[in-house]
Amino acid sequence: MRAIVVEKAETGTVAALTDFPESALMEGDVTLRVSHSTVNYKDGLALTGRMPVVRRFPMIAGIDAAGVVETSTHPDWKPGDAAILTGWGVGETHLGGYAEKVRVPGDWLVPLPAGMDAARAMALGTAGLTAALCVLALERHGLTPDAGPALVTGAAGGVGSVAVALLAKAGWRVIAATGRPEEAAYLEGLGAAEILPRAELTGPPKPLAKARWAAGVDTVGGAVLANALAMTRPDGAVAACGNAGGMDLPTSVAPFILRGVALLGVNSVPAPLPLRRAAWARLARDVDPAALDAMTTTISLEDVIGTAEEILAGRVRGRIVVEVA
Repeated sequence: MRAIVVEKAETGTVAALTDFPESALMEGDVTLRVSHSTVNYKDGLALTGRMPVVRRFPMIAGIDAAGVVETSTHPDWKPGDAAILTGWGVGETHLGGYAEKVRVPGDWLVPLPAGMDAARAMALGTAGLTAALCVLALERHGLTPDAGPALVTGAAGGVGSVAVALLAKAGWRVIAATGRPEEAAYLEGLGAAEILPRAELTGPPKPLAKARWAAGVDTVGGAVLANALAMTRPDGAVAACGNAGGMDLPTSVAPFILRGVALLGVNSVPAPLPLRRAAWARLARDVDPAALDAMTTTISLEDVIGTAEEILAGRVRGRIVVEVA
């Protein structure tokens, strides 16, 4: 079967589209025939070797997949069922989704929501799931649109684009922060009410700054997250899910002890099945198919490796769907 395989090399790692023996698939009680995948920021890191995402070699890359069950001994899955696979170390420690087939434990799979096809599921993928988990986290914290605006950082990226759309649908006044002013019309089309230049969040963070938003979804980390926290209103919260801007957090305790701001960490990889189902139900209900199509580009499996550098350089807008078969 065709697959994009990451191998160890003298200078790091190398990725290539090649033939891979189906007999070498890993253990699992469900074999999924993959029709679509996607390219996430983490996929870019794995394919380029920029960070040690891949921890088993050889590794079929791709942290997401969608398709139809081919064989199953799992009680919840039968041949012909449509399913979504994200997280659980797929593409990192377990052979991933850039292949015509993937074999996994059935407990890792989520049913394709009614009315959603595999291509649109992968237009959402881990990025969409993560955005939905961020929104759900803010809501569990008790925040509602009447508390004030919601900030989304890295708004033109995959997680950011879906977060803008979800928050706008829920009634929030969304402030979309981006370093790409040319994407203003795109973000406004997703529901953003205001475009904030990224430069306003990249300066040296102060312990506290003028309070501007009640909630936030941060995909960047580093100084951007520190500034976002310093500008969050009393009793507000920021859901953090990314580190494209760095792993450090140059902030102080001031936002937390003087304004009661909460920092909510979100990690979709080990999210339990009930939470995954709730997030996918939210995506199916609240993401307008037309808006999703507007943020999506479709490529072939042959184009994936070349796209990795593009996504790491911040030159990819929205979401990328990969047609596997």
